[in-house]
Amino acid sequence: MSLLSEFKAFAVRGNVVDMAVGIIIGAAFGKIVSSFVGDVIMPPLGILIGGVDFSDLAIVLKAAEGDVPAVTLSYGKFIQTVVDFIIIAFAIFLGVKAINHLKRKEAEAPSAPPAPSKEELLLTEIRDLLKAQNDRQG
Repeated sequence: MSLLSEFKAFAVRGNVVDMAVGIIIGAAFGKIVSSFVGDVIMPPLGILIGGVDFSDLAIVLKAAEGDVPAVTLSYGKFIQTVVDFIIIAFAIFLGVKAINHLKRKEAEAPSAPPAPSKEELLLTEIRDLLKAQNDRQG
């Protein structure tokens, strides 16, 4: 088997195609989540917490000298990234919780009882005939 035919067999297998679709959808979903957090969640949250932004917090390790920029330990950016992550994780948690709640409601909805099978109908008929026969005799 040639290398090209082996690659073709590998690339068109179901798992690889499914994984590729998942990665593409995941990337698109990441953009949706980023927009949701940045454009919907963060503005009101920024108002609530008074516009606190940790990004500017840093320790200057070495001052700028001429054309050489200052060397800083930007711990504020890390703190801001952690806060953003917690907000994103919480937003996703609420979304997943809402979806699971809707799925649970669908599962709890009573379904119509299944129609009796042909055998059950026949046995019911036989039972009724025997009962009627016993009532006439007794």
